[in-house]
Amino acid sequence: MIFNVPQYIDIEDKIVGPLTAKQLFWMIVMGVILLIMWTILPKPVFFILALFVVLIFVSLAFYKPYGQPLSRFIIAGIVYLFGPKNYVWKRTPKKIKNRVILKNEDNKIKKESDNEERKRMLLKNLGGIAKILDSSGQQGDDDIIGILKKTEEKNK
Repeated sequence: MIFNVPQYIDIEDKIVGPLTAKQLFWMIVMGVILLIMWTILPKPVFFILALFVVLIFVSLAFYKPYGQPLSRFIIAGIVYLFGPKNYVWKRTPKKIKNRVILKNEDNKIKKESDNEERKRMLLKNLGGIAKILDSSGQQGDDDIIGILKKTEEKNK
C-alpha cells in the first residue's frame, strides 16, 4: 500500500516568479505608498523618503530574523513591550558567614563553622526521624516535637 505523504509543507508557494503571496503583498503596498508620495511630495523630498520606504518594505518582505518573518518579529516585540509582564521571584540563598566557635573537648580547642554544626545536628535528628518513619508513626508525634525543640534550642 502506497501512501502519499505531503512534503515541504513549511515552504510557501511561489505566486509571481520568485515571490510568495506575502512578499507580493508587501511589494504592492510599497508601490501604492510610493505612488501616493510621488503625487503629494516635491521630487527631492520624495527621493529621500522613498529610500527609507523601500528599505522598510523590502526588509518586511524578505528579511527573516531567527527564521521568522520580520512582521511577526515586530508584532511579538510590540506585544512584549505593551503586554503584562510576570515577574517570578527567585529566592537567593543567604550567604552564611563562617563563625568560629571555640569548643573545649579533652583540653583541645576546636574551630567549627555554623554549616558543619548544622550538618552534625541534622544527622542526629535524621536518625530519630528515621526511627519514627520505620515504626509507621507508632512512636508518636511527641518524639518529633522533642527533636524539633532540641534543634531550636541548639540554634539559639
